[in-house]
Amino acid sequence: MSKRSSAKYKLDRRMGENVFGRPKSPVNRREYGPGQHGQRRKGKMSDFGIQLRAKQKLKGYYGDVTEKQFKQTFQHASKMKGDASQNLIGLLERRLDMIVYRAKFAPTIWAARQLVSHGHIRVNGVKCNIASRRCDVNDVIELGPKAKQMALVMEAQSLAERDVPDYVVADGDHKVTFTRVPTLDEVPYPVKMEPNLVVEFYSR
Repeated sequence: MSKRSSAKYKLDRRMGENVFGRPKSPVNRREYGPGQHGQRRKGKMSDFGIQLRAKQKLKGYYGDVTEKQFKQTFQHASKMKGDASQNLIGLLERRLDMIVYRAKFAPTIWAARQLVSHGHIRVNGVKCNIASRRCDVNDVIELGPKAKQMALVMEAQSLAERDVPDYVVADGDHKVTFTRVPTLDEVPYPVKMEPNLVVEFYSR
């Protein structure tokens, strides 16, 4: 598993948006960028800059996936039938760490990744510690016995800031079923995501 190297709210400051929709985000107080030049007026961004920003925002939202892994996901999406941008979102939402996050088993995507990597998640009854694993429709994801008692999990389940989407169907507090691959407009992003610009970025 690759380790996240940057502070989790740094993305919010760089983008000037509350990317994760969390009440503690610093952009709720300061909408300008980080650093001594953060309050300067920004110049007009080039098409490349707009596409790069869209890629960084989407990649960051999914837990700062490595560039190699993200590009491989795009390449897979572009070879599938249908719209590449919709395929990209579908593949990202099928990641095990993202389903754990969507199920509210963890308060952040990084905590979800840690739960998986420490062996606290079962997929169809079998322990899985690969956060990037792509789940299939009708896969059952549940917490291991130790995780059910964790304060982190209890905190996540009490959070009012986000809801469990309808493509992740709960069966009690500790088990969910991934019922279908969502489309872009079904994914509960706190901010606007533009996967079409990500497709343009990699298609240059």
